[in-house]
Amino acid sequence: MSEPHGSEGTTQRLPVILEKPDSGPQTPPHEPGAPAAAVRRFWSVRRAPAALTALAVLAVAGVFLYDIAAVRADRPAMRWRRELAHQLAQRPLDDTWVLTGAGVAAALGLLLLVLAVTPGHRDVLPMRPTHPDVRAGLHRDAAALVLRDRAMEVSGVQSVHVRMGRRRIDVRAVSHFRDLDDVRADLEATLGAALDGLALAHPPALSAHVRRPPRKKG
Repeated sequence: MSEPHGSEGTTQRLPVILEKPDSGPQTPPHEPGAPAAAVRRFWSVRRAPAALTALAVLAVAGVFLYDIAAVRADRPAMRWRRELAHQLAQRPLDDTWVLTGAGVAAALGLLLLVLAVTPGHRDVLPMRPTHPDVRAGLHRDAAALVLRDRAMEVSGVQSVHVRMGRRRIDVRAVSHFRDLDDVRADLEATLGAALDGLALAHPPALSAHVRRPPRKKG
């Protein structure tokens, strides 16, 4: 999955996800200095995989039920079902086609299990809770845009490229004047304050790199 990057343009209104948690134990409001370990990622409802699985099961079950009803009505079974039953009866368990079909079915089942037990929404960073009935999340591309705008305010910075991950933020800046160490120190301080202002529950580690612009040839 590609990581979102900071893009050119002015800062827009940040896309934030808000939802009310389900009934049950509530997350207490965050207090300064309190750990945010209890804040977890948002779970994706995964409508597309669920809809495709339901449609596939419905289609297969409908075809089999129709064929069984036709046989009960003294009509011949469909040719494909007779052929399938014949092939399953004739082929041994170590046959290539049997092993291939079993492998595909196992892979699809494993994929569905992974989707069921993983939260998803990798592009949404959970924010610190301020109210027990509301959860908030910030998109990574929006957070990267905010950090990029703040970095451009640092004296000496000519351009900035921000790569925002869930655990790490990689900032690469180009400085056309001032000492690189001074620019890097100011950049880290500015971005640290901006990152704290985003109120993320688990702020990613910040890594800043500053270099000179490439020399023009000729």
